[in-house]
Amino acid sequence: MDPWVRSMASVRMLSSMIELTGAILMLRSGQVRTAVGINAGLGLVGPTIFAVTSALGIAGLQGSLPLHKLALVGGGVLLVLLGALR
Repeated sequence: MDPWVRSMASVRMLSSMIELTGAILMLRSGQVRTAVGINAGLGLVGPTIFAVTSALGIAGLQGSLPLHKLALVGGGVLLVLLGALR
């Protein structure tokens, strides 16, 4: 298996564990105020994981795609992140 794919999958598995832990903490707290705070923290995790996973994928594609196509992919990732901020 390609080490880039393994790395990307590992980051996504870490993300799912963080999300599940957040959900369990929300249930255990039983309070809306605490759950909203946990949810706010989790809201920061999603874009970070997306950026890291995309960066790993782009790094893995480095040798197999021409530079202009890598730049297009990187630009697309940047646009998605910028769009998520608004």
